[in-house]
Amino acid sequence: MKEIVIKKTKVRIVKGDLTESEVDAIVNAANSYLKHGGGVAGAIVRKGGHIIQEESDRIGYVPVGNCAITSGGNLKARFVIHTVGPRWGEGDEERKLRDAVKNTLKMASDKGFKSISMPAISAGIFGFPKDRCAEIIVEETKRYLTEEDQTSLQEINFYLIDEDLIRYFENALKNL
Repeated sequence: MKEIVIKKTKVRIVKGDLTESEVDAIVNAANSYLKHGGGVAGAIVRKGGHIIQEESDRIGYVPVGNCAITSGGNLKARFVIHTVGPRWGEGDEERKLRDAVKNTLKMASDKGFKSISMPAISAGIFGFPKDRCAEIIVEETKRYLTEEDQTSLQEINFYLIDEDLIRYFENALKNL
């Protein structure tokens, strides 16, 4: 299963490069200081341009579970939502990841975005177990869409390149 509809919002899994996504906003799996050196964050700045890092530097600090927004620079997406997920081992990781997903979706909707694409927040260099990460992100997306009557979001894409993550996200969608 690569796509489901929750209420009126399409939720799909896309194998590909997040930085190529043509949506209102892509989600960056960021660190609290918004220093975009490696992983997804590094790729976003390399493709989108240094303006994304400059805008992030002006924001400064974002607590775990929260997010901030910058322009998309040279990306196809107009904006980047920088979401700070937990590092595995820091404590209370599942709640923090749930908060990160919920706050990201809320910010996107508050901005009136119709489409967003996000990676597997915290599953990369932050070490969150991939299977549990997929379950939490999918569950929290469903919870948000079923509880939020006024969301502007019509399309939520999970952009993944790792085959294990793709399988875990597919299983999580099937088990909703």
